[in-house]
Amino acid sequence: DAQTTDEWPMFRGDPQLRGLSQARLGVPLVLKWTYETSDDIMAAPVIGGQTIFISSIDGRVYALDMKGNLKWKLQTNNSIEAPALYLEGKVYVGNLGGRFHAIDARTGRTLWTYETGFDIMGSANYYKKGQKTYLLIGSYDYFLHCLDAESGSLVWKYESNNYVNAAAAIGRGMALFGGCDGYLHMVDLADGSLVDKVEVATYIAGSA
Repeated sequence: DAQTTDEWPMFRGDPQLRGLSQARLGVPLVLKWTYETSDDIMAAPVIGGQTIFISSIDGRVYALDMKGNLKWKLQTNNSIEAPALYLEGKVYVGNLGGRFHAIDARTGRTLWTYETGFDIMGSANYYKKGQKTYLLIGSYDYFLHCLDAESGSLVWKYESNNYVNAAAAIGRGMALFGGCDGYLHMVDLADGSLVDKVEVATYIAGSA
């Protein structure tokens, strides 16, 4: 998907998790403003729709305008260490209670929630098939979950052998993610079946 120069809508910028931006930074860099949440910020902020979305250990998602003014904040039921995903006017984020939230980006209203079996530590990712949009979420319940982005209903889930800590990357019709089971997993986006896996022989805590 196209990424404008003033947006960073998800962790590492795009579904392939390439970490590339079209933005040009002017130098020297100058601090313009700060905003303080009530606890630590572990996750990278994302930017979409002229809004900055921050998740915090205090369990809240904060929406700020580009001048650092609060638009809204939403309290969830547990700490948040995962970056949010901004997509098509919605914000998606999971917390350490295993609850995944779909939020109206303009109002901060919760649209739906989905429960995994354990902590969600990594960002969601997404892919499109026809007119439908699907979300991918890794969880400490050992599963990669695929959800319908509109309704939050489960489409499929793939079971690894240990915690799924980080975001899954997307490429060539597959979800690619490392697990704490020491494997790089390649999963078919169509049905969640295993295409292949590569043994790395130690924990994979980061994203592919």
